[in-house]
Amino acid sequence: MSVRVLFTDLDGTLLNDAKEVTPGNQAAIDEALAKGHKIVVCTGRPLASAKVCAAKAGLDKEGCYVICFNGGQIYDPYHEKTVYGKTFSKEIAVKIINEALKRDLHIQGYNDTEILAVRDTEELRKYSAVNHLPYKIVADAAAVVPKDPYKLIAISSSGAEERAKNLKFQREVIEPLTGEVHSFFSNDRYQEIVPEGISKGFAVRWFCDYVDVPIENSVAAGDAQNDIEMLKAAHVGAVMCNAYPGIAQYGNYVTEHDNNHDGVAEIIRKFILRED
Repeated sequence: MSVRVLFTDLDGTLLNDAKEVTPGNQAAIDEALAKGHKIVVCTGRPLASAKVCAAKAGLDKEGCYVICFNGGQIYDPYHEKTVYGKTFSKEIAVKIINEALKRDLHIQGYNDTEILAVRDTEELRKYSAVNHLPYKIVADAAAVVPKDPYKLIAISSSGAEERAKNLKFQREVIEPLTGEVHSFFSNDRYQEIVPEGISKGFAVRWFCDYVDVPIENSVAAGDAQNDIEMLKAAHVGAVMCNAYPGIAQYGNYVTEHDNNHDGVAEIIRKFILRED
């Protein structure tokens, strides 16, 4: 039997709108793992949040991995160890944070267990609730990044004017730092700032080499902008039918079922559990 790898995004993909794994998705995951295939959670979330989601789905067994921070860290939950990590400098991060604060744009970093921010904002509270991760208000930009970070995230509130402010921040602050960092939007409001060269697509290629599985045996499932590189890197890029507009063009399969109706199970049964 050929071992195959499924790389699956969480929000809007593996998780339904209630942030839960559907019974149908769970059954397909369990069957794939029992047959020796590998399941990799691939998310922009920090490790602390991603580990909780993975454990709830039973994805902390042998053969399961977590790619978090949009590819910046790859973690083996069964052996409780990081197998890959790339950060950018605290010095650059502090500069970025201070620029965001000047523009009244929410920005946050992380330690191992908490979200860190200088200001207590509505965006911070919503992010904390969705990710089931506590937050801590700290004194200044330097305290937002206790060490070289895997990522920062700049979050705008709803509305075209706020979105424009975040785009202007990307253009005027992040783009001049090319070579150190780059950024992309995982939804209309979240600007993900990561080390140069890091993406979910990079993580897909690195991981397949790490576990010695041909890229031809890889399948990626996603729905958002930060999934594009992953969808392009995998042999099968499976786009959720509930994906953001324009994402489907980057994959080669679109599901019939959405994230609330076992869309990932559809992908697993069609591409992972298929007979050789």
